[in-house]
Amino acid sequence: MTLLDGSFPFYPNTRTPFPFNTTWVVIISVFLTVLATFILILPGIRGKGRFFWLLRVVTSLFIGAVILSVNFTRDWEIGRVTVNTSYKSFSRAMVNADVGLHIGLAGVNVTLVGNPVNQINETINYNEHFAWHLGADYARIYVDSLAKGLPSPILYVAEKFSQHSPCGVHSQYRISGHYTSVTLWLAFCTWLISNMLFSMPVLLYGGYMILLTAALLICSLLFFSVTRNSPLCTIRFGPASLQTVYGASFWLTLATGQ
Repeated sequence: MTLLDGSFPFYPNTRTPFPFNTTWVVIISVFLTVLATFILILPGIRGKGRFFWLLRVVTSLFIGAVILSVNFTRDWEIGRVTVNTSYKSFSRAMVNADVGLHIGLAGVNVTLVGNPVNQINETINYNEHFAWHLGADYARIYVDSLAKGLPSPILYVAEKFSQHSPCGVHSQYRISGHYTSVTLWLAFCTWLISNMLFSMPVLLYGGYMILLTAALLICSLLFFSVTRNSPLCTIRFGPASLQTVYGASFWLTLATGQ
């Protein structure tokens, strides 16, 4: 790849849509399989204990599924704005589109969906992932995105989270995401231990481990919330600006921890 007048050339046919993340689907499928297996043996439990065991298993599986799945979701912090903006570099074409921002523990997704989707003889429907987890090279991913000729709004938002951006939020999100993920894995381990203790049964210590699981979930939220103490750089498209709020994964973790 060579530079053309100091800029990367644009190759319109190299667009590759971001593949669907199947990790979340696999996790949910595993837990649903366990639940279905338990329901099959449920008629063998006699008396009023049947309802108690059903409630206990469903609650426990829900907690485990939440802890494991939010580690891989990309909606801990979200934002969206409708803008009229330039579409590509070195082009005067303007499009009306929704620019979305989805921040997870391992990276950020930037979406661009046209209103309508088909404009200027193109299908404007992008979902690009920029990873910052340990071992990922955010700068390389960004350079590759430049080489692919992604739309200007996506590159503009992604640049705000780069290591060399004046915003300085890359290291904050990267470190907080790492510690949040580690805390969630610890919570998953304590959840497994609590289930083993309940099955022995050692109810008292199982209860202690459930309380520890809840405490770890709250700690994970505190680790992620640290990034909110430093205001995000203004992501502005003309008169409109992209504002972010906590997403579904954050609130789901909070509800589970309580």
